[in-house]
Amino acid sequence: MKLRTSATAALALAATLTLTLTATPASAADGTVGQRETVCAEDLFVRVTAPHGAWMGTLYRGQTFLVEKDGGDWVYGFAYGDINRRGWVQNGWFCP
Repeated sequence: MKLRTSATAALALAATLTLTLTATPASAADGTVGQRETVCAEDLFVRVTAPHGAWMGTLYRGQTFLVEKDGGDWVYGFAYGDINRRGWVQNGWFCP
């Protein structure tokens, strides 16, 4: 069980590093509520009910997200593209 947990943690770390190395992120600043932002990360997970919550789907580079609520490190809004639903995404992965 401990080996499985370590492997899961290693995969999560690798995914985080991949996001960090493949994008030049920009945050959705206070003025972006109501604006449709373009995703610059290779992939950006959309969460259902809360930041760090259950995974709903993935936005990919070039897809868009309408910011409806700025929550600091996370923003809430409508995920266009493959998802077409409201949810939370980690802030800082939008194109400048």
